[in-house]
Amino acid sequence: MPELKQLRAGHAPAVLAFELANRAYFAAAVSDRGDDFFDRFTDRFDALLAEQEAGICAFHVLVAEDGSVLGRFNLYDFEDGGAVLGYRVAQHATGRGTATATVLELCDLAAARYGLRTLRAATAHENIASRKVLVKAGFVPVGPADPAELGGKPGTWFQRDLT
Repeated sequence: MPELKQLRAGHAPAVLAFELANRAYFAAAVSDRGDDFFDRFTDRFDALLAEQEAGICAFHVLVAEDGSVLGRFNLYDFEDGGAVLGYRVAQHATGRGTATATVLELCDLAAARYGLRTLRAATAHENIASRKVLVKAGFVPVGPADPAELGGKPGTWFQRDLT
């Protein structure tokens, strides 16, 4: 049974493998991270851990029984009891409710562990799967998203109140 875990240093090899294995799949729906992301992965990963340690973000991985990463589920830009949700799920794990179940679990964690009251998430109009996940997880559309935030694609901000 997959388990949602807070990101830690030991996850680095599995996260890199996840990102590399799904790079083309992710690039079809969201902007590609670029070669620099992979070339400087260790530095970027360490920076994420430092942000998490500072309490301004909370990063999580969905880990399969074999230790591989099935998804990344992140809360960032903590401010005034709210945060932004971002997630990505491995191509081979899609279409089974994995993203929806994990987003729901993260919503519970956001309230209980991090004391958050509101989550927001942006998705491109063409990313129908992500839009469905957010709606199933209780998010409602609240306005347009800046295409610059979505790799140049038009989209919508969604929000869920956790209280």
